[in-house]
Amino acid sequence: MSEDDRTRAMRSPGDGRPLPPRPGDGLRAGGAPAHQVPSAPAGGAGAPTHKLPVAPQYPDPGSGAASPGSAPDEPPQGRSRVYGRARSGGSPVQPLRSKRGPSDPGKPRRRVSGGTILKIVAGLLVVLLVAGVGMFFWINSRIAGIDGVLEDYQGRPADTPGTNWLLVGSDSRKGLSAAERKKLATGRATGGNRTDSMMLLHIPEGSDKPTLVSLPRDLAVDIPGKRRDKLNAAYNGGPQLLVRTVESVTGVHIDHYMEIGFAGFVGIVDAIGGVEINVRAAVDDPKAGLKLKKGTQVLNGAQALGYVRTRKGGALPDFERTKRQRQFLGAVVKKAASPGVLINPFTSIPLAMSATDAVSVDGGTGAFDLLSLGLAMGDSPVTTVVPFGGTERLSDGGEAIKSDRPKALALFNALKEDKPVPKDVIDTGN
Repeated sequence: MSEDDRTRAMRSPGDGRPLPPRPGDGLRAGGAPAHQVPSAPAGGAGAPTHKLPVAPQYPDPGSGAASPGSAPDEPPQGRSRVYGRARSGGSPVQPLRSKRGPSDPGKPRRRVSGGTILKIVAGLLVVLLVAGVGMFFWINSRIAGIDGVLEDYQGRPADTPGTNWLLVGSDSRKGLSAAERKKLATGRATGGNRTDSMMLLHIPEGSDKPTLVSLPRDLAVDIPGKRRDKLNAAYNGGPQLLVRTVESVTGVHIDHYMEIGFAGFVGIVDAIGGVEINVRAAVDDPKAGLKLKKGTQVLNGAQALGYVRTRKGGALPDFERTKRQRQFLGAVVKKAASPGVLINPFTSIPLAMSATDAVSVDGGTGAFDLLSLGLAMGDSPVTTVVPFGGTERLSDGGEAIKSDRPKALALFNALKEDKPVPKDVIDTGN
């Protein structure tokens, strides 16, 4: 690049375009460009009689000092201080930017104050509280009550310490289509009401663990106003007669009643994604639609229903059945009360819907009572069965299980007095 080209580049505007030459810039007297003037010896004849104008030299912006021979003049008005001097590659230097980028480490970051964090947390707590209250009222409105189940009658046991629940699993096929009954191997509905399981849950007032007692449905009892028969026959007269029979046999005042049918049973298990059960012995029962291997496994709703209904296994099938029912009920409540189910709306909401559709309770039982029931069941209650020994012949020729009266009284008296059950009358089901 010639001297004049560099001069014009230095005077070019910020966009890099060269300025037009000024009159006389780099021209000799004849108008020819200076670079075309032949060289002449210094001081010799033919040397140009005028001097070429010298372009003003401005200091390098990055050097901090003026270049030798630079003029003190300021750059022309409107021109950038970063000039278009060519680099070695020939491209002009780009103007410096004073504005920092978003990733510039020198730029101060905006910090979230402690007050803002507290407001966010408080807002989330309010949302959770409102959602919880709304869920409570929604669940409470869906609970189906049975009127008259716990009505007073002459000779009813007085209120006893603690809280006592009578839990009933009925063989009702209500809500099941013919195809579903076939799939679940429940058979056709029979006349009258029957139960598949009955349990008495005692929740103490103190710090002792709850006690869950299985009531064999074939247990021989005196049914008020009727003859001596199996406990299951009392339920055939309705929930009210069943409650009265249990109270008269045990001497324990029943505070809450809850029952569940086959359809609801299956729905609850499926809503929580199945339940883990340790199957102690392989089961193959076509009547219950069940075939299971020995060992710990996750059962779906249909398998769980068959598991608690089967009479296969053990010298006393009904006794073994009560053990499986207690085992299964504890596993269901433990799974349903786990954080992974409760805090997940995709499981907690279907569970709430299935549970409220499945269960029926006495008219005085609400959502808080059901919550108390769930907490008690999740507290690993002491589990046992009414002590029995042998059988007895009924007046109709049938055969029923005969209770061990002394041990049974020791069990029921402990519950009635809100005391721990004596260890010698506890059957853990192992």
